Amino acid sequence: MQVSLGDKDRVFILTGAGISAESGIPTFRDAGGLWRNYRIEEVASPVAWRRDPRLVWNFYSMRRRVAAEAKPHAGHVALAELERQLGDRLFLCTQNVDDLHEQAGSQRVVHMHGELFKSRCDSCMKAPFDDRNVYELPNALPRCGCGGKIRPHICWFGEIPFAMDRIALELEQCTVFVAVGTSGVVQPAASFVAACRERARTFYAGPEPPANEAAFDQWFPGKAAEVLPSLFVVA
Repeated sequence: MQVSLGDKDRVFILTGAGISAESGIPTFRDAGGLWRNYRIEEVASPVAWRRDPRLVWNFYSMRRRVAAEAKPHAGHVALAELERQLGDRLFLCTQNVDDLHEQAGSQRVVHMHGELFKSRCDSCMKAPFDDRNVYELPNALPRCGCGGKIRPHICWFGEIPFAMDRIALELEQCTVFVAVGTSGVVQPAASFVAACRERARTFYAGPEPPANEAAFDQWFPGKAAEVLPSLFVVA
């Protein structure tokens, strides 16, 4: 089975941790959601940043090292090719903070949970900037020219995801919704399919069904690298 796309279709793609895991980037659920015996929420929240910014940067420096070694797979490449065919009729929204979609060639990726290889000041309104550095002890914490601390450009637990207005608009306009490698648990992304299922065809691709499986018209079982290259037929 495949997903046929006509010349009037607008496609919303949502990708989650599963598609990056196939490239070797562990998910938050790996190792029971622990890092050095810390719960992930203890190192990925505004409270954690205020309490111990060095610990937070140690965690994200580790994540940068891991992500820097990862390479996109055939699933990422397939989505980049679909973008080339559909242009602005395709909206690619990812819950992932790595840059694997961009490495594969996708040009218009919306990272609702932020970008691992960007940083920003926690005090002033200076725009986020590209940053692949690691800030691990005993290095000093990075500082902005204004005196504020430089933090990862990540949406932490308790913060509002990025680009939600644009995401809501694209959900209203899409005629096809495809989720790839998402758990169907993390909000608000888990509710996206419910927001558009009355007017859009909805599909899920992944080795296991998501928690919100009932909201999808069809599940394509398998890894993204195996399923996505042959999933779409563009008229």
